[in-house]
Amino acid sequence: MPIAVRLFSLPGGMTEVMAPILDGFRTRGLLEDMTSPDLEQVLSKPVTVYAGFDPTSSSLQVGNLAAIMLLSHFQRMGHHVIALVGGATAMIGDPSGKDAERLLLDAETVRANAEGVRENLSRFLDFEHPSAPARLVNNSDWLDGVGYIEFLRDIGKHFRMGTMLGRESVRARLSGEAGMSYTEFSYQVLQAYDFLKLYDEAGCRLQVGGSDQWGNITAGIDLVRRLRGEEVYGLTLPLICDSAGQKFGKSEGNAIYLDSARTSVYDFYQFFLRTEDADVVRLLKVFTFLEAEDVASLEATVLTAPGKREAQQRLAAEVTRAVHGEEGLKTALRASEVLFGGAVDGLDASTLLEIFADVASTELTRSSVDDGLVIDVAASTGLCQSKSAARRLLESGGLYVNNRRVDGIDSRITTADLIDGHVLILRSGKKNFHLVRVV
Repeated sequence: MPIAVRLFSLPGGMTEVMAPILDGFRTRGLLEDMTSPDLEQVLSKPVTVYAGFDPTSSSLQVGNLAAIMLLSHFQRMGHHVIALVGGATAMIGDPSGKDAERLLLDAETVRANAEGVRENLSRFLDFEHPSAPARLVNNSDWLDGVGYIEFLRDIGKHFRMGTMLGRESVRARLSGEAGMSYTEFSYQVLQAYDFLKLYDEAGCRLQVGGSDQWGNITAGIDLVRRLRGEEVYGLTLPLICDSAGQKFGKSEGNAIYLDSARTSVYDFYQFFLRTEDADVVRLLKVFTFLEAEDVASLEATVLTAPGKREAQQRLAAEVTRAVHGEEGLKTALRASEVLFGGAVDGLDASTLLEIFADVASTELTRSSVDDGLVIDVAASTGLCQSKSAARRLLESGGLYVNNRRVDGIDSRITTADLIDGHVLILRSGKKNFHLVRVV
């Protein structure tokens, strides 16, 4: 029988939807497994659910987005969500899905990273919602003060070596050349303790995470059962990969971050815009709140008019808006338009350097550029083979500075043309760009 779900439409108002919660998650590609078939019934009433994020970097990545989206869906349905920042566990590093031990971080770096994670999460979770506010907690608040002997006596004794060694994340590492340190091996015990603390202090009954977290999640469920005699639950998401099997969020070995200081809004937007046809519908379901009818309509365009890439444009716009806001999306769109002759006004030098990272570039001294004839600069950069060729190009209306057509043969480069004082964009014809770095 369908369960009535009260779906909050943040920031205000709510609607009632008749649909099994877990079926909806499964349809969106946000559910791989759960620890009990009773979970659907448990979720018929508001529960407290948490997901953990280790601050191993100053920003979360798009690989974290699926878990963030799942928490956001839970909050919109009226459940109470907790985002746990692993201030303590980040100093060890989760071995799940890793073939080598992480570099250990110092406490100051972890604290700084935790602030960045909070900012990332605040774009998706409403910490001020009047009836179901999200909470942010840090496990360093309870783990930093725990004594080693006390922890082994009260918590460690409830873990069996056979079970711990049998977990997939442990087996995979033990069979590899790098092996596993005792520090990493103990990670599952600490994460299990997190679940126990959140159960005791917040009545948390559900932990969610990627499929690689199954062992850590079930360890926490078992600990709560042993020490409190209560049933708690786990739900895992599939690891998001592209059609080639590449783990989502990696672009030629480089992570795509949610912080624009780490990944520009232009590069962020372009990452999603480049999504393959085989992946775009699935990613629309996972990374946006679009209704099923909207996704189905976009899926039809992939089949009937793939060249228009309407689904990719919508995916890139929705995710960029969610992560970087409306202004961020406008910046990304404006930056993208520059490649098609749009104005560069309002874009800074760093954004333009990213846009034109793959085009030919030349370094020129300020004295050779400032107040220099445009045709001289065009020739000196190699955009044109000679001054006479530059003159002919200008006279035919095909020479541009910062995407503005140069009209007069005596036109000169001015200080105002230099973006942030050191970048100039030359163009020949429609798409032949040349970047000038002024030094």
